[in-house]
Amino acid sequence: MSDGPAGHVARSTVRPYGETTQHAPLRTFLRTADGVSVDFVYDPPAVVYDASRPPSGDLVFVVAHGFTGDVDRPHVRRVVAGLRRHGAVAAFSFRGHGASGGRSTVGDREVLDLDAVVRRVRDLGHRRVVTVGFSMGGSVVLRHAALHAGTVSAVVSVSAPARWYYRGTAPMRRLHWLVTRPAGRLVGRYGFRTRIHHRDWDPVPLSPVEAVPRIAPTPLLVVHGDSDGYFPLDHPRALADASAGHADLWLEPGMGHAEHATDEALLDRIADWARSAADTADRTRRGT
Repeated sequence: MSDGPAGHVARSTVRPYGETTQHAPLRTFLRTADGVSVDFVYDPPAVVYDASRPPSGDLVFVVAHGFTGDVDRPHVRRVVAGLRRHGAVAAFSFRGHGASGGRSTVGDREVLDLDAVVRRVRDLGHRRVVTVGFSMGGSVVLRHAALHAGTVSAVVSVSAPARWYYRGTAPMRRLHWLVTRPAGRLVGRYGFRTRIHHRDWDPVPLSPVEAVPRIAPTPLLVVHGDSDGYFPLDHPRALADASAGHADLWLEPGMGHAEHATDEALLDRIADWARSAADTADRTRRGT
């Protein structure tokens, strides 16, 4: 399926944006290590008028959406707009979602999609890269940081599961039907623009809670709502416990699940945490 190396720009800009530099918007396709084309959208920092929060020129947020999302979904674009007040933002559609190629493996090989994006933003000149994942994307950013140590400056996981195969809530039972049944995969394809792979995991990938201990010393923030209908609070607590004190844990009162429940104030707080964490990580690497 591949016609170029991992991270190679597989075709030219889909939506005309002008020059493809760090300082201009860009939309293109990237090629993953296993040959899947990934729809990639890069936005430079927004112009802001709050002198206390000027956007950082070399900081980029890489947004990893949840299952059935994509770069053009309104809830994903709202997250992008919120983070752009603080720095550049790179968003993308996971395999099987939106205009990206391939089929969704629901968090397994999606690590390769994220890695292609991280490599691309580094090619654009960004020294500080913060991955921000939601739900399925939250599990992917954890596993990516564990498997690709030192490639990102900080990690933010929002509304992520701690373990695989969880069916303890009605929304998760519906999701498992969508993923595991032929009729469910048809609903995913035509109802949610999500093409789901029919094969089971083999081998089963590293779980989020197993990934967390491998992330240190990269700063990690775990964010979860106490009204999350998909994953109850034992999931974020298990992730925080697995970090042995390394991760920051925010349990948000009244918050539901993932991007839909993440308001602008929370995005500002996440961005402030990320900037500070990335600064600290950068100074540590330089020994200053």
